Amino acid sequence: MKKIIILLTIAISFNSCGSLNEIVNSIPQGSGGVLSQADIGNGLRQALDQGIDKEVSKLMATDGFYRNELVKILLPAELQKVDDGLRKIGLSNVADEGLKLLNRAAEDATKEALPIFVDAVKGISFNDAKQILLGDQRAATSYLENATQDALYAKFSPIINNKLGEVGATELWSGAINKYNSLPLTSDVNPDLTDYVTQKALEGVYKMIAQEEIEIRNKVSSRGTDLLQRVFALQD
Repeated sequence: MKKIIILLTIAISFNSCGSLNEIVNSIPQGSGGVLSQADIGNGLRQALDQGIDKEVSKLMATDGFYRNELVKILLPAELQKVDDGLRKIGLSNVADEGLKLLNRAAEDATKEALPIFVDAVKGISFNDAKQILLGDQRAATSYLENATQDALYAKFSPIINNKLGEVGATELWSGAINKYNSLPLTSDVNPDLTDYVTQKALEGVYKMIAQEEIEIRNKVSSRGTDLLQRVFALQD
C-alpha cells in the first residue's frame, strides 16, 4: 500500500499523466489515493475560507477601506470636478470628510458579507473545484464573485444608502454638488452615490480575496494547511 501511495505521489509530482487536466480527471471519488475528489473540493473551500477570513475581515474594521490604498474608495469622475472646485473656493475639509464617509459606509456594509460567502463556499462541487484548480490566478475569486455578487449588492446597497444618509454624506455631497453647479462655466453633475459606493465596495472585497488566492497559488508558505499544500501542489 505504501508503495502505491509513493508511486501516485511521484506520478502527480512529475505530471506523468500529461497535463493537469488529465491528472484531475484521473483522481478517484474515494479516498484510496493520495487525493480524492472530496479532498480537492475541501482544499478549494479552505483556500476561499482563508481569503475571506484573512482579507475580508480587515475591510470590516474602521479604516479597512479608507487606509487601504488597494481598495480605498475615491470620488467618482464627476465628483473629482466637484472636489477640484471645492478646494479652489476653500472647502477642502468638505471634500476630505465626504471621502471618508464613503469609505465608512463600505466598511459597515462589508460586515454583512460573511454569511453570503459561507453559503457560496459550502456549495462548491467537485466540478466547480476542478474548474477553479485548472483556471487562472483568480479563478476561485471569480467563482465566488459569480456566486455572490447579486446577493451582496442587494445586501450592501440599502446599508450603504442608510449609512450615507445617517452620517449626512448624501446631504453633504448634495450641498457640495449644488455649490459646484452654481459655479460659472461648469457642467451640472448628479452621480448616484449609493450605487457608486456599493460597486466600489464589492470591487474592493473581491480584490482582497483575489490577492490572497494569488498568494496561495504562488507561495507554498501561504498554504496554511496540509490539505492546501497537497491540492495546490497539483498546479505547481
